[in-house]
Amino acid sequence: MTPVAGQAPDGPGLESRHRAWRVLLAVAAGAYADAALERELAQGSLSPLDRGLVTELAYGAIRQRRLLDGWINAHARMVAERQPPPLRWLLHVGLYQILFSERVPVSAAVSTSVALARRIGLARLAPTVNAILRAVLRRREALPGPLAPWDGLSLPADPAERLGLCHSLPPWLATALLAWLPAAGAEAFARAAATPPPLDLRINPARTDRATQQAAFAAAGVAAEPLPDHPLALTLPGRSGDLRALPGYLEGHWCVQDRHAQAVVPLLAPRPGERILDACAAPGGKTTQIAECLRGQGELWAVDRSEARLRRVRANAERLGQLEGIGCLAADAGDLELLRPDWIGYFDAILLDAPCSGLGTLARHADARWRVTPAMIEELLPVQSRLLEAIAPLLRRGGRVVYATCTVHPQENRGRIDAFLKGHPTWQLEQELQWWPGEGGGDGFYAARLAAPALNGA
Repeated sequence: MTPVAGQAPDGPGLESRHRAWRVLLAVAAGAYADAALERELAQGSLSPLDRGLVTELAYGAIRQRRLLDGWINAHARMVAERQPPPLRWLLHVGLYQILFSERVPVSAAVSTSVALARRIGLARLAPTVNAILRAVLRRREALPGPLAPWDGLSLPADPAERLGLCHSLPPWLATALLAWLPAAGAEAFARAAATPPPLDLRINPARTDRATQQAAFAAAGVAAEPLPDHPLALTLPGRSGDLRALPGYLEGHWCVQDRHAQAVVPLLAPRPGERILDACAAPGGKTTQIAECLRGQGELWAVDRSEARLRRVRANAERLGQLEGIGCLAADAGDLELLRPDWIGYFDAILLDAPCSGLGTLARHADARWRVTPAMIEELLPVQSRLLEAIAPLLRRGGRVVYATCTVHPQENRGRIDAFLKGHPTWQLEQELQWWPGEGGGDGFYAARLAAPALNGA
């Protein structure tokens, strides 16, 4: 008989739910989801099956917070935000299993939630947990299937409110998506943002080729598929676990990089013999990709304001065998004109992968949708513009800049480009790309290539 993850009420399954609940508590208190999950998985031993259950429940319940609250509001005497936090997050763990998990029987979802209530000191509320979860089950069992996770709820008439509730988006983001996209596009974004993404890899052509690496994965029983629009990319659908154990990692045959992120450096088009600056380099995926294009000929500088993050650039480059061709400088890219006056007019091409809200990567960061706010984005806009203005003098006449972000917010993207071009009318916007989550897989990215004037100009 094949075991079901978390089936035993008093065994490892209860422990898995307990750890997932602790992750939710920690995130609600301000911790980042990935760090909180890492701490829980590092404590004691769990089988791979139960480690996967902890990850699924924790990340899934965090992503679906607003919808799960909606179910609590529909069946509890007190709205979710006024519930004691330990009870609220316990209900989220149980509700997520009922509404989303395909591998946990609903009976196990209810029984383990009640058992967990007793374990964490909420024994007097165990009947409440049982009553709410069973009320949700009864509501949904009365409906014809197949069911969406929101079927059975009374949905708001307002399109933004409905989109936000059904797909657990903060109200401001749901409203913004419907302003930026048609309804079908907003729906596709919302679904993609709640779906754990595939793992995309970029092959290191200096050490192997895609077909050889794909064969190595197949020999190890790892499914890997080539991405037709990205000649050095493989995707590992559904892959999780320790990447260092995969074939080719230690040998530097590949690195992790989203398919759309891989398209940014080709837009920069670095060529052997050129001087290139990666102005916000960490963790180094695009830096090493530029180094691959230079083939050991030319000059490449990786700049990042964080020395700790810059060490990751060095480590990634060393594993891929490219450290020798990369110079590293810990500095704020906005200060380079003062720190390195010898770099004025020095570079043929500059990549500015600007700090941004990360709205294109919500699927990778379970708690990001609840952290990013309009006020935070307003604070980022002058930072992005400052960096773009600061690197412009470092470019030679006729050189090129690629401004890139992993967000989909228009003000962080085309808004910054328009503001720059207004102040620099002799510069040219040569090409612009925007990828949205839900369009062929991958994260949301933006990239624009600007050309400096060939002669003196602002």
